[in-house]
Amino acid sequence: MGKKNLFILLSAGVALLGSFTVQAAGDPEAGRQKAELCAGCHGIPGWRNAYPAYSVPKLGGQHAEYLVAALKAYKSGDRNHPPMQGSAASLTEQDMLDIAAFLSGQ
Repeated sequence: MGKKNLFILLSAGVALLGSFTVQAAGDPEAGRQKAELCAGCHGIPGWRNAYPAYSVPKLGGQHAEYLVAALKAYKSGDRNHPPMQGSAASLTEQDMLDIAAFLSGQ
């Protein structure tokens, strides 16, 4: 096999792997609808939680992988915050991927 053919084969393989990653990612449009509840706290600039007192983090533009990991940790109880645990409790993994795809694109 010549260098040119090897390059074409490797390039096609990389492109194919990239397409699997995109297909496995969440759907931003579905995530937009699912994330409406999140905007109640995370969509208000400068919003602070009353107890315990802290600034509510901005989610838009966060890395999708981080958002999914955080939602999974709230759902499992590894991250302790009752309102977030309640919000994450009913989310499926696909819901989390969709929400993360939407929010990371903001």
